[in-house]
Amino acid sequence: MFGTGRYSGWRVVKEALTGHKGWGPAWRDPEPQAAYDYIIIGGGGHGLATAYYLAKEFRQARIAVLEKGYLGGGNVGRNTTIIRSNYLLDGNEPFYEFSLKLWEGLEQDFNFNAMVSQRGIINLIHTDAQRDAFTRRGNAMILNGADAELLDREQVRAMYPFLNFNNARFPIKGALMQRRGGTVRHDAVAWGYARGADSCGVDLIQNCEVTGIRTEHGRVTGVDTTRGFIGAKKVGVAVAGNSSRVMAHVGMRLPMESHVLQAFVSEGLKPLIDGVMTYGAGHFYVSQSDKGGLVFGGDIDGYNTYAQRGNMPVVEDVAEGGMSLIPMIGRARLLRTWGGIMDMSMDGSPIIDKTDIEGLYFNGGWCYGGFKATPASGWCFAHLLATDRPHETATAYRFDRFRKGLMIDEKGQGAQPNLH
Repeated sequence: MFGTGRYSGWRVVKEALTGHKGWGPAWRDPEPQAAYDYIIIGGGGHGLATAYYLAKEFRQARIAVLEKGYLGGGNVGRNTTIIRSNYLLDGNEPFYEFSLKLWEGLEQDFNFNAMVSQRGIINLIHTDAQRDAFTRRGNAMILNGADAELLDREQVRAMYPFLNFNNARFPIKGALMQRRGGTVRHDAVAWGYARGADSCGVDLIQNCEVTGIRTEHGRVTGVDTTRGFIGAKKVGVAVAGNSSRVMAHVGMRLPMESHVLQAFVSEGLKPLIDGVMTYGAGHFYVSQSDKGGLVFGGDIDGYNTYAQRGNMPVVEDVAEGGMSLIPMIGRARLLRTWGGIMDMSMDGSPIIDKTDIEGLYFNGGWCYGGFKATPASGWCFAHLLATDRPHETATAYRFDRFRKGLMIDEKGQGAQPNLH
């Protein structure tokens, strides 16, 4: 193996007794080769996971990941760390349940502490109609092998007595709970996949921006980069909010828009929220980090952008949602905010598919669901690259669903990316 070898408790003890002189870099910093069998554009969670599974599970070699900046510098390090599989539609629920099962064994699989914490997630209920909708969703989850539990008002109160149960407009009437949901340390996911891919022989090439994709007679031949041309038999694109810009190199227009999604963290507080909570009356979700900060988020900003920063109206809207649900946090200080670029698809669901150019594959359109999908996205994209067939849980994530009217509209908002 490359890098520092396998981590273990005994290794930690040994290094502690010998002055920690045996630790090396977690992965190599190689120069790009002239050509590879597979090039993955994008060194975020999905790209790194794809390379890792392509090498480890599908036994492929000569793989490179090209990242224009540093590994994990995009959305995988800019999210609210939530994992779950509480989806409704058949096109989505099996995929996200597959992803949650991969999360459950991830740390043992790639030998890295990603701080997977299955602390549970609840979606609050505020109306009778919402209870009916969440009951339907819970049944769909159970039918697809996931866990779901409907809580009444008093069960929620026993968990979080400080919530605003008697809000005149949005009283809390219960919740849909998935106990296997929770959070994962986002940076550690990128580091773990990077280290795992490197140990399988994948070249992780940072500071290498793709400036063009070359084709010949309808087939991809490689990519132009800031570090020269690199040949490839197959190219996979997994660049999140930059999807439209990268695919424009081959003249493709995608059914998606780029928006910024902000996230927030408060100052450190004493233990308050031991799980993950979403507000059913507004777009607000919150958990508490190991450092004590409340980590929360809400809606995307309502304009197209490639900037990793947001605007004040959304900050205000998210703060109002938090205050409506948990009035006592009004005295907590907001420590920092940040943004990630979302590639918002027309129906709110992703795309994992081949393109019309032979050897060119695409993974994107993740909207709000990108982080929780990381393991399954990587596995399914690797499956597609290695076999040219979609994985059984990702058969609905095709380009042509928009032309055929087979949208996977989880939220029922229609073809309006700004509402998904």
